Amino acid sequence: MAALYDLISRVRRNHGLEHATIHLLSQRYPHTFLAGHSDPEGFWLLGDVPTEAVEEAVHSALQRLRNGEHNLAIHPGCGTNYLVSGGLAALAGAVGMGGAGRRWRERLDRLPLVLMLGTVALMFSQPLGYWLQEKVTTDGVPGDLEIVEIVPTRRGRVQAHRIVTRG
Repeated sequence: MAALYDLISRVRRNHGLEHATIHLLSQRYPHTFLAGHSDPEGFWLLGDVPTEAVEEAVHSALQRLRNGEHNLAIHPGCGTNYLVSGGLAALAGAVGMGGAGRRWRERLDRLPLVLMLGTVALMFSQPLGYWLQEKVTTDGVPGDLEIVEIVPTRRGRVQAHRIVTRG
């Protein structure tokens, strides 16, 4: 069980570092698409940015997280937010269509209810997504996390960097 906890902790800390890095790079390159994916060994950073800028941002992000800027671990573009929004909207749609007959007319009559429930679901999804990031999917306290290496790579037209960590 301790090994599973350690694995989850590593992913959460890497996810927090990924978000903090993207925050810093987004300030420097505001019109550049950036995305990431974390795992226990580090994270991938996708985006057309120079390796030197990635290196600077990763190290600065880690230092700023260590200095108490834990809010950098939360990002509005996180997949957690999208998953919560999509899940709640789908649930609202299913609830709104519950009990509707098989005929199209009966289902069409439910459309205003489904739209209202979907809107309410999306309103609640934003704070819930941020809360889940903070409590479940990221950790803004890096602990003993260290940056081992940053490896630039290109996958077709996509520029990527593999950030390897330990700790």
